[in-house]
Amino acid sequence: MTALTTVVNYLTALDKGDMPTAFSAFAEDVKWHQPGNNKFSGLKIGAGQIGEMIGQMMADTQGSFTLAPNGNLMVNGNLVACPVRFSGKKADGSQMDMTGIDLFEVVDGKIQTVWLFSDDQTAEDAFWGKA
Repeated sequence: MTALTTVVNYLTALDKGDMPTAFSAFAEDVKWHQPGNNKFSGLKIGAGQIGEMIGQMMADTQGSFTLAPNGNLMVNGNLVACPVRFSGKKADGSQMDMTGIDLFEVVDGKIQTVWLFSDDQTAEDAFWGKA
């Protein structure tokens, strides 16, 4: 399976809300680099830690957090860059809607490492808040 196919399958499952299929694209020791200086920032290792973080993001936004591809996927060997748009709204009325890049490293047909880049990290940090 190519790196592109692996990432496309992950994104398709994510779009459908099929988290078990999406997370099956991850290597067992997947490393997820969440950017910024907020309560979700830092390195997450394994699908369990990633799933916990995403679950907390969904709880913070009452299920309104969304992420979707926002342009063509770009491939360089086993790296796949995906322009994304992500948004969410909190109960207090604060909102976030911005673009970014998700960069995936695929090894042996599994997503091994993910790096996320936010278009406006300061605004994203303010939205999520400190731990």
